[in-house]
Amino acid sequence: MASAEIDLDPTIVAFVHTAYDVLLGREPESADIVATHASGTPTEVVRAIGASNEFHDRIGRTSPFYHYNARIEAEAIIQRHARTDLQSDPRYRTNFLGVRVDPKILPSQMTERGGIIEPVPIPANWHADIAEWAAALRAVELSADVFTMVELGCGWGCWMNNTGVAARTSGRGVQLIGVEGDAGHIAFARETCAANGFAPEDVSLHHGIAAARTGVALFGRQDRAGESWGLEPVFGADAVEQERLLATGRYEALPMIALADVIGSGILDLLHIDIQGGEADLVRDCLPLLTQRVAYLVIGTHSRSIEGRLFADLLEAGWCLEIERPAILALTGVEPEIRVDGLQGWRNPHLRPLTTA
Repeated sequence: MASAEIDLDPTIVAFVHTAYDVLLGREPESADIVATHASGTPTEVVRAIGASNEFHDRIGRTSPFYHYNARIEAEAIIQRHARTDLQSDPRYRTNFLGVRVDPKILPSQMTERGGIIEPVPIPANWHADIAEWAAALRAVELSADVFTMVELGCGWGCWMNNTGVAARTSGRGVQLIGVEGDAGHIAFARETCAANGFAPEDVSLHHGIAAARTGVALFGRQDRAGESWGLEPVFGADAVEQERLLATGRYEALPMIALADVIGSGILDLLHIDIQGGEADLVRDCLPLLTQRVAYLVIGTHSRSIEGRLFADLLEAGWCLEIERPAILALTGVEPEIRVDGLQGWRNPHLRPLTTA
């Protein structure tokens, strides 16, 4: 072992060598580099290597998440919001913005308990990639003194918390609104917002289904919150079909909440839509409202046909596509299978003129 490593904890020295091997495919270039890394915790070692250009270049050769199209500097936007003052909390995973998430929410993806500080998510982390992070944070940067957002299909409050924390860190006030059909996920969202320091008056959560107009939809029940994040509502079922589905005990009737009622009377800085295939219909049916009242749209797409419909409707209405990554397909069966949802980030020039940054 080189002299610079002699007085260091052999466990952390071994960890540094292993991290270099796994993440970069090589040994550290010098004992001094090992000594520099070994002065930190294992989490800090991984974060430092994971944030390096070498790691990004190595992953970029194989990761599909680098293959997005943008008219904005996506990676620079993400890096601008990365905090350097974070401290780990044994109860939570903490991301690069300082957002804390209890691992119980997604145990299959967060196999380790709390105490971890995650690296900057380039090209991706466990729930989002460059395109989605950049689009959501772009909406924050275009907002004024108070950042107001709505997340449709909010789940555990993912984008409520991520954009809300980013806005708060930048000195903005926040108003966070979520709509979700699963009662257990609503509880997760409320708990996560509280864990990240948002007061009750900062957060509004609606248990129901976002739609163009009011009504009733059926929504699947699950035995335990977090087992599935892709439950889809059933719209337009007649009385006989509703009775049949409700009798199974696997569905419940939920109110359809008109998007105009969710947004309220002001201008919305961000509307994040991830509603398992209903996004194109919702945008089509609410397009005048969106153009009048929503400054930025971030849309998770669930098929290539949906992506095409969104292109046609929003471009015709004068919206500007700032970033997009197509849905990633697998051609293993009779029909194309969506392996990873696509992403589109749309700026509304009527409310955020393109002459501004």
